[in-house]
Amino acid sequence: MLARMSEAAPLDPEDRKIITLARSARARNGVPEGAAVRDETGRTYVAGTVALESLQLSALRTAVAMAVASGAQSLEAAAVVTEAESASDADRAAVRDLGGAGTPVLVAGPDGTLRATVQAG
Repeated sequence: MLARMSEAAPLDPEDRKIITLARSARARNGVPEGAAVRDETGRTYVAGTVALESLQLSALRTAVAMAVASGAQSLEAAAVVTEAESASDADRAAVRDLGGAGTPVLVAGPDGTLRATVQAG
């Protein structure tokens, strides 16, 4: 399910926070994407794209991996700041694995403007 910003309700402050964190990670590290996820306790995990010769991970998959490695049991929401129009199937699958099919994935442009909200499922 895809909701454009004009169709959506005003952005929740906690969702705005993870978009801001994702945007900061992208800018700080000079990577193509930044991402942040919020777990069931409200903790956030922030990551950028990983592009090593032996390891390639999107920012969103890296943030999910950081949450899992830190003991998160579920996700409330995820955000990715990217040039792409939407989150990839593989990124949404990672969010779905930890948070469930209904977990919202906020997709924002490099300027932090929310482009769309998609469900992980």
